[in-house]
Order: sequence, then C-alpha cells, then structure tokens
Amino acid sequence: MLELIDVHTYYGNIHALKGISLKVNDGEIVTLIGSNGAGKTTTLRTIQGLLKPRTGSIKLNDLELHKLPSHQVAAHGIAQSPEGRMIFPRMSVMENLEMGAFARTDKDGIQQDLERVLDLFPRLKERIKQKGGTLSGGEQQMLAMARALMARPRILLLDEPSMGLAPILVDLIFETIISINKEGTTILLVEQNALMALSIAHRGYVLQTGEIILSDTAANLKNNDEVQKSYLGVE
Repeated sequence: MLELIDVHTYYGNIHALKGISLKVNDGEIVTLIGSNGAGKTTTLRTIQGLLKPRTGSIKLNDLELHKLPSHQVAAHGIAQSPEGRMIFPRMSVMENLEMGAFARTDKDGIQQDLERVLDLFPRLKERIKQKGGTLSGGEQQMLAMARALMARPRILLLDEPSMGLAPILVDLIFETIISINKEGTTILLVEQNALMALSIAHRGYVLQTGEIILSDTAANLKNNDEVQKSYLGVE
C-alpha cells in the first residue's frame, strides 16, 4: 500500500535519511523504532510531504507521493497525529475535530466519523465544548489522534503517541490503536516505547542514524538480542 524506495532526505546539508526503504501493507500496523535522532519523525514528515526527499521515491499504491505537495498527500488519504500533539489550543474539542475533516464534503460521512471517534474516546465526548489547551496531556493525545481519524485516512501516521503519558493512559492509547486498526485503518507507528510498539505491531523496522539496520516481524524483533539490549532494556 505504502512504499518508500531508497529515500534520502536532508535538513540543509545534514543527511537525515540515508536510503530508507520500507513497506506498509494494507491493514497492517508497522512500527519504526530507534533512539532519539534516528530519523523516525523525519521519515513520517517525508511521507507526509512536509519534507521533500532529495532522491528516492514514495508510493501509495501506484501514486508517486513524493511529487505532491503535503495538502495533496493528505487528500489522498494520509493523516498524521504529530509528535507533541499540535492541537489547536484555543479551539474547542469539537472545532479541533472539525479541522480534521476540513477537506471533506460528505456531511453524512463526517457525522458518522464524529460519532465513531467520540465512541473511541469517550473522554472527548465529555469535554466536547472545552478548549483544547485546557485538556490534560492524555486527553490532548486522544484529540490529536481523533482529529487525524476525522480525515478518514487510508494510512494513519502516529508519532510518539505515548510520549509524556502516565502508564495507565499509555495502555489506553495502545488499546485504542489496536481498535482503530481492527476497524480497517492501516497504521505506521513511531514510538519510543519499543516494547509496547512491538507488542501491537505486525512488523517493524529499526532505524539508526538515518538507516534501517533491521526489519522483521514484530515478534522476531522483540526476541532479537540486539533489539532487546539496545531498545528493550534487557541486559
């Protein structure tokens, strides 16, 4: 469904992605794990069109995404819940959700998806008129994910959804990711909590300084000695 082929992305003269190649199949949860600065967020930003690869290609089925501006990438069904949530703090929960659907014209479908995300995140339903900036960190993360889902994406990009959350909320967020996937949304997940990510993913890639050094099923990566030592805290 989504394929990156030998993607090289730069920040000025800094070579951030050094030939990234990966695939995400329809219906999968695929995770990218790696330390800070490995290139995980850069990979998502490149897919979204916020950064342009200097060489290489990004394809959504047969569509060449790397040739499109970011708003057209979004229109073709790729939505992101970004690192740091990036909600609109002065807008209400409802207004944030409406912003997720700004490019859509199917009013009935928007209403259905609104009901769906409020069922997924009942806390948001309780706070529907509240300003986004007054929500707790966990609630803001729920809002960021719900806003992305309001675009009805074919692929949902999740960037560090558990960052800064209490353990009980981390469990809730990951249970929700599983539910979203079971409902048919393909997910590419960037997550610092490698153990949790590999517990719910089908496959995974390990990034190190802009290069993929390992790729396998999530179960095999979870049992890999190098992954356990470097990312799972196993001595």
